[in-house]
Amino acid sequence: MNPSRDFQAMTEHVAHNYAPLPVVAATGEGAWVTDVDGRRYLDCLAAYSAMNFGHRHPQIVAAARQQLDRLTLISRAFFDDQLPDFCARVAQLCGKDRVLPMNTGAEAVETAIKVARKWGAEVKGVPPERASIVVAHGNFHGRTITIVSFSDDQDTHGGFGPYTPGFRSVPFGDAQALIDAVDDDTIAVLLEPIQGEAGVIVPPDEYLATARRVCSERGALLICDEIQSGLGRVGRTFASDLWGVVPDVYVLGKALGGGVVPVSAVAADADILDVIRPGQHGSTFGGNALAAAVGTAVVGLLETGEYQARAAELGGPFHQGLTGLVGHGLTAVRSRGLWAGIDVDPQAGTGRDVCLRLLERGVLAKDTHGSTLRLAPPLVIAEEEIGWLVDQVAAALRP
Repeated sequence: MNPSRDFQAMTEHVAHNYAPLPVVAATGEGAWVTDVDGRRYLDCLAAYSAMNFGHRHPQIVAAARQQLDRLTLISRAFFDDQLPDFCARVAQLCGKDRVLPMNTGAEAVETAIKVARKWGAEVKGVPPERASIVVAHGNFHGRTITIVSFSDDQDTHGGFGPYTPGFRSVPFGDAQALIDAVDDDTIAVLLEPIQGEAGVIVPPDEYLATARRVCSERGALLICDEIQSGLGRVGRTFASDLWGVVPDVYVLGKALGGGVVPVSAVAADADILDVIRPGQHGSTFGGNALAAAVGTAVVGLLETGEYQARAAELGGPFHQGLTGLVGHGLTAVRSRGLWAGIDVDPQAGTGRDVCLRLLERGVLAKDTHGSTLRLAPPLVIAEEEIGWLVDQVAAALRP
């Protein structure tokens, strides 16, 4: 690729914590992005599912613009007129009593961990030095020090010690390993119902139900990280809905901000979230008026069920088209709704090689773990665009 502008010079002062593909976006609308040179791309990363409703969704943008003319931030030292409705709507969406708003997904996961530890000490009665949280191999919950402490991804974990104790990791999808790991000192099990960063790893059908059962039997909290998998992406409001499982704690983020501002939240019943008292946890920007207005607009879109139904319906041709490429440059396809992990045959190149070829063909995608691509187009994508996308993937798999 030979962009007309000097990509290296443009990014000279940007820290090197990412290795971006050589494209510089300027505008976006719906499922499409236009770069600084006027070339259009179908966005199949969707900001890691933060753009579930597409770029500049009119209802979300309208809510943001209206709120910008009124109030953006007053801090949680006071109430603003947007926060109560936002929390009520998220609570109703999740079927819970309480919502604790934050900003980023990682903050929400940290919040859930703190809530679980406080609940474990005060309600379950586990001494803090013995309390443990069971997590899964291949997890991705963020990149804070606490979270990378229980990551087995060396890029994320390596070199950042000393690490935070109190976590026990078991293979994802292995129900028996999970059962064996939960004991009287387990205060919570923290899982992604479908692992995103690992490559859209879908567990066996009995796995999440087993997690729910063992947590109920042993008096531990089931925490579902729905930051990437939730809010319509898999054809249901939450990925846990695919298996009829209701966790004790939902962790939400990404799409909750509609691609406009960072919005995250932890939702649980009062007997869990009320262990956090004034002064024990908070955020200057968490639950700010602008974020609450945007988040309320997002919840309004989900309340209609339109986007969940759309992801479920379009997920059929999406999965069928990609599965047809197995043996023709792909070795495996895993998908639910409009979310897929595809494994590239080494003969077709690396995952990044394929992403660069897709870029040339007008598709934005991102590799993970070397040979896997995650495809997550915005839920506003048209059916004919799904067919076009599959054709571009097929072409990009030919070296």
